[in-house]
Amino acid sequence: MQTRPLGRTGIQVSTYTLGTMMFGPYGNPDPDACVRIVHRALDGGITTIDTADVYGGDGESERILGKALRGRRDDVVLATKGNGPMGPGPNQRGNSRRWIISAIEGSLRRLGVDHIDLYQLHHPEPGTDIEEPLSTLTDLLRAGKVRAIGHSNLPASEIVEAQWLAQRRGLARFRTEQLHYSILNRGVEHEVLPVCQRYDLGVLVWSPLSMGLLSGRYRRNGAETPSAGRLHWAPRHLTDERKLDAVEALVPLAEEAGIPLRHLAIAFTTAHPGVSSAIIGPRTEEQLEDLLAGAGTRLDDDLLDRIDEIVPPGTDLGPVDVAYVPPHLRQPHLRRRTGVPG
Repeated sequence: MQTRPLGRTGIQVSTYTLGTMMFGPYGNPDPDACVRIVHRALDGGITTIDTADVYGGDGESERILGKALRGRRDDVVLATKGNGPMGPGPNQRGNSRRWIISAIEGSLRRLGVDHIDLYQLHHPEPGTDIEEPLSTLTDLLRAGKVRAIGHSNLPASEIVEAQWLAQRRGLARFRTEQLHYSILNRGVEHEVLPVCQRYDLGVLVWSPLSMGLLSGRYRRNGAETPSAGRLHWAPRHLTDERKLDAVEALVPLAEEAGIPLRHLAIAFTTAHPGVSSAIIGPRTEEQLEDLLAGAGTRLDDDLLDRIDEIVPPGTDLGPVDVAYVPPHLRQPHLRRRTGVPG
């Protein structure tokens, strides 16, 4: 397992990051098995672990991870995220100063640590001035609660705005972006990845296997279909005809290269010079072992060119149901002059 710089933070991260979204009742409900996954990942050379307060429901993923890291905290670059709902109240979520401070204190308590190496805003919050979280996170950096700050799913224009504001106001600047990137969804190659490179941001890629479509398990007219749980979260994505066509074209390409499709898919994302690490989210120890076996996979230019022929650079073959969609695309009244003369 190689390591790479996390932007210009000075922190080194493994090319694979262990994601823990599958820890808890919505993935692997056995806490001891999840602990074993963490220990095997560390023994396999992974040094970076990503979680979030909402994973597992009510912070369960963070609690399991805290148990797993007892005695091994110094071996890990520990990343978590906040923004999602952690209770019924309207102020138990979001990017306000009020909530960020509460969310970080909750994460520290569940993880059983005194600091977080990378704290990320899980989603943009259009109704909150970006100066609010930036000033709050600056204070938390100075207090030693976090070591670096980042965001996730931020559009390119908002990345630039946040960098500009930090410089103008004398605040700490965001150092990382966590984004969705896979062979099937390459839209971030247009602006987001170049902007991250322009500002020396470390980039963590979530779902490089495209929520399982690039695992090789789900094929057109195949025997295995996505589970009801997967279909609940991504019904359009997992049944998208264009994506299924691309998978059918990628399978023989991977076979010809002698590389399992899932290993090829992750290696594709880490081949981008702007990517620091790809997040893998195994549910079982067997899945982890298989993914670790592909950590040394490298794709040559000819193979990358052939992938480009199947899915051209900058192309999103279809929507990802769980991806962030800006309000002006979700809400028609923000792009229509309905009932307004002229």
